[in-house]
Amino acid sequence: MNKYINKILPVVIATILISAGGCTKYLDREPDSIVSQEEAFKNFVNFQGFTEELYHCIPDFSNGYWTNSWNWGEDEIQSTALDFHFVVKIDNGNFWGWQRQFDGWQAGWMDRNNNSTNDDRFTKSLWGLGWYGIRKCNMGLENLDKMQDATQEEKDLIKGQLLFFRGWFHFMFIQYFGGLPYIDYVLPSDEKLTLPRLKYQECADKAANDFRQAADLLPIDWDNTTAGKRTLGKNQLRINKIMALGYLGKNYLWAGSPLMNYESQGSKTYNTDYCQKAAAAFAELLKYCENGEAPYSLVPFAQYYTNFYTMGQNWAIPGGTEAIFRGPYYGANSSNWGTSKQYQPAIIEGGDVKFIPTANYVDLYGMANGLPINTSNSASVADAKSGYDPQYPWKGRDPRFYNDIVFDGIKCIAGTMPAEEESNRYANLFHNGANGSPGPDNPGIGSYRNIATGSRTGYLLYKFIPRTANKYDQGYSYDRALNIHLPYMRLADVYLMYAEAASEGYGSPSGKVASYSKTAVDAVNFVRDRAGVGHVDAAYLNASGFRGELRRERAVELAFEGHRFNDLRRWLLLTESPYTLKTGLFFDRAAPLNTATDPKDNRVLNIREQVLVERKFSEKHYWLPLKTNETNMYPEFEQNPGW
Repeated sequence: MNKYINKILPVVIATILISAGGCTKYLDREPDSIVSQEEAFKNFVNFQGFTEELYHCIPDFSNGYWTNSWNWGEDEIQSTALDFHFVVKIDNGNFWGWQRQFDGWQAGWMDRNNNSTNDDRFTKSLWGLGWYGIRKCNMGLENLDKMQDATQEEKDLIKGQLLFFRGWFHFMFIQYFGGLPYIDYVLPSDEKLTLPRLKYQECADKAANDFRQAADLLPIDWDNTTAGKRTLGKNQLRINKIMALGYLGKNYLWAGSPLMNYESQGSKTYNTDYCQKAAAAFAELLKYCENGEAPYSLVPFAQYYTNFYTMGQNWAIPGGTEAIFRGPYYGANSSNWGTSKQYQPAIIEGGDVKFIPTANYVDLYGMANGLPINTSNSASVADAKSGYDPQYPWKGRDPRFYNDIVFDGIKCIAGTMPAEEESNRYANLFHNGANGSPGPDNPGIGSYRNIATGSRTGYLLYKFIPRTANKYDQGYSYDRALNIHLPYMRLADVYLMYAEAASEGYGSPSGKVASYSKTAVDAVNFVRDRAGVGHVDAAYLNASGFRGELRRERAVELAFEGHRFNDLRRWLLLTESPYTLKTGLFFDRAAPLNTATDPKDNRVLNIREQVLVERKFSEKHYWLPLKTNETNMYPEFEQNPGW
């Protein structure tokens, strides 16, 4: 930490314009121009150039390496035991693996040897650029008085962005590591470090102050400001009031969650005061969106994919009207080197490392009627209440199941392919695959059901790629301009965080903020309506029942978007069974595949789930370990318990 918070690159007038279509020059200067502080901060244009470097401190967690791992809960399993990705390290209990010292491949986005604010996705990591960004924010805030040639609007825009980023980087740190020093001034390079680690909620209060001030200073839409007219139509990624309110609420909800409340106050329950504050912030945000003042709304389900990728739009960044907070897109075609190819079996793509949805997690996708399937005995047991039938396990499921998950018999290739490979046109995910006769302990040598280069679990994930992303259809070729880029926060997430905050803060699924129309259960049902899923059943409209359904809804709606690990942690479920298990689904086809029949109607036999991984966690695993060389810098910077 010391090397980052006590040093900063020379003040450079950045040439970064954050836009939906790419990066263009904001100032007509050479990228390496170095100027005095008086020149850098004297007016809005120069100060904004200084500030925009902060946007290039945001890691692109979904495209940071050739292949990318960001789902570390029980939701995803890697196709091989190669442990250069953090998900395998976590499965093995090696939480030190987030650190660059234990990442010889430099494959993770949390910490890397090289950190830069250039346009290279391989030089972005949270630990290095986060501390750098915090110092840069403090430097800017302490030099606001030098911006004399500026309107009040321009001064507010600069201050609001700096406050947001200071809060955001601290929030990103504390959610993984617990309470830390909150750095809110420029630390002199010759000052001895003695800053103590604060409790989580103490840090959250300071971050909340930064987010609240930012929300009060920033506009809803930069296009509607005089300063923003200079970059009209290219302001979508600039920090605004909605982003600040979103993180104000998230910061409060995390502070009120059982893990953080336990760390701060010794109680393993929700903190109702923090939850009520979170609900109020989310309600403020949602009212702006629902009354038309903010340009955010849920995208129609037919365009759900636009939250995550675009095609044929000149590398336009995904997100549509739903993405709230995103980082820049670092270079055209970068996602196609790995991300677009890390989900398909090697037989239709190539490559060695695949990321596969676990069967236990797919069980969370309930039925179209809104009811969960009874997974107490896994997917092999019929559930009369929901209508789930293990002989027809793909039938009548939540529409998001069909959007996100590829199951046995799904057509995966549309174009021409060699006759000898024709059997690979349809997913062969039954337990003896296409070319072999494996069992649960050896999930196959077949093209799709392959322990090394296919699916270990009986499912594939296609939420973030089109079906054409394969070597036959070439949906990822450069001329298709396939751009995969996941947001850090989108509007559906906000509705579900509001539902959690309101229900826990006010003790009921009907809990709500007085000034906002929706109750907690209304917010969940609103998200379900977009996908055509049934509302929360009356049997779950009690405090404990709704908590389970809200958490299941969050798992399904935000599946594989990088939220699950932190959700399990803050709910104190990471160490609890069944959340420590990763399973595969094994079954036989009842009859040869009939490609003229809807694959949802295919009957299966001998369906059962097999545990593939059991993660042996203890209480220490709720927080990542800090770097040993940094906890040794001074006594007050203590290591996390157990590490």
